[in-house]
Amino acid sequence: MEPCCIDDANLEDTGFMYTMSLIQGKYKMFILYALAGYGVVRFNELKRYIKTISYKTLSATLKELEADGLVHREEYPQIPPKVEYSLTERGQSLMPILDSMCDWGEQHRDDLKLSTT
Repeated sequence: MEPCCIDDANLEDTGFMYTMSLIQGKYKMFILYALAGYGVVRFNELKRYIKTISYKTLSATLKELEADGLVHREEYPQIPPKVEYSLTERGQSLMPILDSMCDWGEQHRDDLKLSTT
């Protein structure tokens, strides 16, 4: 049953809040977007793709995405170490959301430019 007014509602109990808890953060959506577009990607490739992310932040963010079941980490026992990342099925299920965000951005990114000229 839907709450009758905002005073009776709790944002924490919504699917929206759960989804945001998985993808919020400065770089999570960039990483998901990269993995969706390029499939299996190595750590240093992600670092080069997302130029502004530090190694420490990339590592921590990938660990969070892996813990949430969105990213799969495959480590190969060789020297030098080889680690690849890809989307899990659960991570792939988020792609329609990111695709919709991309579509919206393409449709509206020039709106402010047009309205100020």
